[in-house]
Amino acid sequence: MKLSPQTRTSTPHGWELSSLGRRVPRSLRHARDLSTARRIVATAEGIFAEQGLAGARMDEIARAAKVNKALLYYYFRSKEELHRFVLEALLSQLRTSVDEAVAGKPAASKRLSAMVDNFFDFVLTHPNYPRLIQREIMGRGPNMAWIVTEYYRPLHRWLVRLIEDGISAGEFRHVDARNTAVTVISVMVHYFAAAPVLQTVLGHDPLRPREVAKRRAAVQDFLEHGLFQQRMA
Repeated sequence: MKLSPQTRTSTPHGWELSSLGRRVPRSLRHARDLSTARRIVATAEGIFAEQGLAGARMDEIARAAKVNKALLYYYFRSKEELHRFVLEALLSQLRTSVDEAVAGKPAASKRLSAMVDNFFDFVLTHPNYPRLIQREIMGRGPNMAWIVTEYYRPLHRWLVRLIEDGISAGEFRHVDARNTAVTVISVMVHYFAAAPVLQTVLGHDPLRPREVAKRRAAVQDFLEHGLFQQRMA
């Protein structure tokens, strides 16, 4: 089951214009070389994650990306347009990577496990993602409406259908699929969203690869014993 009808293959560069649709700025659509734009977006991602939309400044982004402001404004007409593009780029990559992770896995249990693994892999390679999204949620930013409509609601529906498929196939226990979908998302996302607090509670950096690996294993174990149908030997 695809999260989007147009799944694109990931590249080492990350985001692809073809997966972003009509919201791609015209300057990017007509650019012959996107290397400068990719550097701007990568730089802006880190600054927006640290300072938020309100705190970030275009001149700071330009300096950090080693471009002049005129070129920055050529690609992105405003700070708001750049911020939205940063979010779109991350979310489109996540959607594509989930599609690819579950492709060819008919069993619901295998698809669910692959989705969990994929999310942990994604956050490890895109560490700004949790902070950027958390800022939008906590600040009730203007982007939340389209993020929910275009990404999170389809993800929830897809996950509900996956759980219902698993129940029908006898792979999963009989559960409330809608609420279980929320639980699955929560046990994955909360760890990263709460990382600053967990660092104080646990006494170590919860985002170290070794700690993330432990968390991944714990989530998979929780789902296996809480959701999977336990078969008699």
